[in-house]
Amino acid sequence: MSGRFAGKHVFVAGASSGINLEIAHGFAREGARITVLSRSEEKIAAAAQGLRDAGATALGIACDVRDYPGLEAAYADAVAAHGAIDVLVSGAAGNFLAPAVKLSANAFKTVVDIDLLGTFNVFRASWDHLVKPGASLIAITAGQAVHPMSFQIHACAAKAGVNMVTKCLALEWGPAGVRVNAISPGPIGDTEGMRRLADPDREKQIKGRLALRDYGAKRDIADAALFLSSPEAKYITGTILNVDGGSDLGDASANAVGE
Repeated sequence: MSGRFAGKHVFVAGASSGINLEIAHGFAREGARITVLSRSEEKIAAAAQGLRDAGATALGIACDVRDYPGLEAAYADAVAAHGAIDVLVSGAAGNFLAPAVKLSANAFKTVVDIDLLGTFNVFRASWDHLVKPGASLIAITAGQAVHPMSFQIHACAAKAGVNMVTKCLALEWGPAGVRVNAISPGPIGDTEGMRRLADPDREKQIKGRLALRDYGAKRDIADAALFLSSPEAKYITGTILNVDGGSDLGDASANAVGE
């Protein structure tokens, strides 16, 4: 396949569905060779087949991002198939609504282990397999990293850590020519996260609080990942890129033009 990323190897963790799978498809449309990874063997096999059906060269690997030795083996297999990694996206995540007084320590730890430890594992285990200089690493974070939210103490803590992992690795790995950034999506329609965290009956109210008055699309996040990994972004590292319709700015419901 031809395209901006023809011949490049793009590895996406947490890519059995949703935003991360759309990111994989975005790079595939631009000619990249794709490795997708997720813990469900059945789901990741289907995701890889979908990429191949769309014309991509794609490999699916079943592995839990909490399993560091498993990730080491996954990288070895991916590199054997597609060569050194040019772009790496760490997007595995877990979340649910829960008041802190009803949240068990184990439930808190589960989200932190998937989101925060998983991001560190995905990035750290990749080091020996990255194109250096030139690799682009992207974490998928969330607005909870900087905005405290009720019933989200576990996700807020985990995503705050993801932001700092991103920035610390950007400092440490920049001298090797490896860039590390993060994308913070806002409300993205037709995703599992929105189905779990947002009541459909409140859709109009939620959109009315956004500066751009609508949910984003999975393609918006994929396009941001393509930009961050392109030559046009070669001087960007350690950045948390909000792709959120202005939700980070606060409540825009009273800011309609001309009112």
